[in-house]
Amino acid sequence: MANVLIIGAGGVGSVVAHKCAMNSNIFTTIMLASRTQSKCDRIAAEIQEMHGVTIQTAQVDADVVADVVSLIQSFNPVLVINVALPYQDLPIMDACLEAGVHYMDTANYEPKDVAKFEYSWQWAYKERFEKAGLMALLGCGFDPGATQVFTAYANKHHFDRMDYLDIVDCNAGNHGKAFATNFNPEINIREITQPGRYWENGEWIEIPAMSIHKPIDYPEIGPRESYVLYHEELESLVKNFPTLKRARFWMTFGQAYLTHLEVLQNVGMTRIDPVKFNGMDIVPLEFLKAVLPAPDTLGENYTGQTSIGCQIKGVKDGADRTYYIWNNCDHAETYREVRGQAVSYTTGVPAMIGAMLILTGVWLKPGVWNCEELDPDPFIEQMNKQGLPVNDRVDVPLPHEY
Repeated sequence: MANVLIIGAGGVGSVVAHKCAMNSNIFTTIMLASRTQSKCDRIAAEIQEMHGVTIQTAQVDADVVADVVSLIQSFNPVLVINVALPYQDLPIMDACLEAGVHYMDTANYEPKDVAKFEYSWQWAYKERFEKAGLMALLGCGFDPGATQVFTAYANKHHFDRMDYLDIVDCNAGNHGKAFATNFNPEINIREITQPGRYWENGEWIEIPAMSIHKPIDYPEIGPRESYVLYHEELESLVKNFPTLKRARFWMTFGQAYLTHLEVLQNVGMTRIDPVKFNGMDIVPLEFLKAVLPAPDTLGENYTGQTSIGCQIKGVKDGADRTYYIWNNCDHAETYREVRGQAVSYTTGVPAMIGAMLILTGVWLKPGVWNCEELDPDPFIEQMNKQGLPVNDRVDVPLPHEY
């Protein structure tokens, strides 16, 4: 049906490439590009062996607009799936506008020198994409992405008014490493060491990092200590669902992970400003990333499950209603299917689904869009077909104060 260009060959990029190849009736020609082409070649060989599909590979510097434009013009894709670093969102969006192709990503832009991520930079492109007749789909992973689809699905089918939203994210897996992050260490550590924030009564409440926490019971997993973080989908959800009185994001962390993180912070290894070492400027967090296990190497011996969902309270037909919608994903099963762990899988599969809905015209709409602004039903249908089955329960007790 269409050519698609995937930029980024980490754990998520690998899953996206595998799943696109497994849906080759939609993604008829696939190119995987990265700064390091050998990573793309390894993934391509794996896909050929496992699925019998040949994909093309290329080298590209996604920081350089001209390089990306040149690659787009030579390959001629309909859509670019950006699963590179969040710092590279804007250059790739610029390249898509210049080359005249659709764009999507899984994480919103943040400047490299400031640990601050927000949608304002990308929302500013809305008029330019509209005028070009092109679509930019933002944050189409799991969280962000599927969690926004879940919220839109709840709003469409189960509520007249949503008042309270809690997104709950648990990784109960065990990768056997003393300390490792499940996605890019640089991005992961920047995200969780900054102050937390949540939305309440029309304003953002800022809190010290990891200062609000409690056990939450996750399906098939049980209770896990969960911490309030700021997560990017909250920004668009409270904008698009203005009846929300409170919106929060919770994520689980084990005590060993938090202890390692505290030590790394205390010794300065999570700093993002350059320091002099042997006459050279190095960024401690970038060095830390280089010595930690790469997320795409964790899958082989990973056991356990992830559980990610939305817990919502509101009103339907004049009566109070609660609703819980979630997905559980098994690390060992995802490794067998695509040679990736479940955190990469739960991001990569929704990215492929978003791309599918753009290419088939179901979600195609000029402008810049977040997932909750589009029809959730076909996305949920594809989640159930593509390895991320959706579960839900209506009018169940939820573990929050209202």
